[in-house]
Amino acid sequence: MNYIVYKNENALYYECGYSCDNAIFVKLGEDSFFITDGRYEIDAKESLKDTQVIIAKSLVLEVAKILKTYKVKKVIIDPNEWTLFSFNLLKENTPVKFKLIPSFSHKKRLVKTNKELEYLSKAVKLGRKAFKRVSKEIQEGLSEQELNFLAESILRDYGKRDLSFEPILAIDENASKPHAMPTKKVLKSGAILLFDAGVKYRRYCSDRTRTAEFKDGFHFKYRQKFKSKKIQKAYDTVLKAHDMAIKKARSGMSGANIDKIARDVIEKANMGQYFVHSTGHGVGLDIHEMPYISASSNTIIEDNMVFTIEPGIYIEGEFGIRIEDMVVMKNGRAELL
Repeated sequence: MNYIVYKNENALYYECGYSCDNAIFVKLGEDSFFITDGRYEIDAKESLKDTQVIIAKSLVLEVAKILKTYKVKKVIIDPNEWTLFSFNLLKENTPVKFKLIPSFSHKKRLVKTNKELEYLSKAVKLGRKAFKRVSKEIQEGLSEQELNFLAESILRDYGKRDLSFEPILAIDENASKPHAMPTKKVLKSGAILLFDAGVKYRRYCSDRTRTAEFKDGFHFKYRQKFKSKKIQKAYDTVLKAHDMAIKKARSGMSGANIDKIARDVIEKANMGQYFVHSTGHGVGLDIHEMPYISASSNTIIEDNMVFTIEPGIYIEGEFGIRIEDMVVMKNGRAELL
């Protein structure tokens, strides 16, 4: 029987169906404790049915007290969830032996349940609809800062939804920075526009990226035409890498195997030096979680795992291109969500 202490907010939510920004969840066999402060007492007690809610001034010292009361000898924690100060405070106040398992909650959440897949699919559909709405509202003369504000308003549906992350809407050379910050650069006809965004449904995230040339009939569909032959070649290469990775991904492969499928396409086009990040990452309660689809990932892919495929080419000072979709492994193959 594992005794576990969780501190990450999404890990808490996954375990008990409720979380707040200042809490620790302790799972001791059949007994569980949600420790927080007085700001969240009412909400926590209304939300948690089979968990004891404890209000404490020092959450860490309260955890130590519980572990002593239950005479726990060994407990699992994820060191990524703890500051050095908090972990040392806990160690100093209990004789418990700590088993450190990095990404413990992420590993538990690798294979999604059918209910989680339902939520993720809904988040993807909401994101796709928002992209279409954004494409219709984008106008020449708006700055990246104004475009980001516009996109965020539409993605949130004016307060109805939460974002998976702050959207990225970058023009021309600014898009050569994979996680570009918005500037005062103004959108003009013929500019290259990269749009990366996602929304949440019942806390589960979506993640999508499209790249297009802004002109009459502008859209975020896969097939795009560019005036520049260099940009067209880069775009077609990224799209081919995206499509091949989805087509050839199989359960039983490692994350590195799938990364190589996409990377090989770009390298064969003599543009490998411009693909500066991994091919993808898991998505769930966190926007970035396991499995990672990278050259160093030895995670074996299984059915019901969800991750992104998002190859890109970024040429400093010129442009950036990325095409991203979320997939789920079903019957050994990748399917678009």
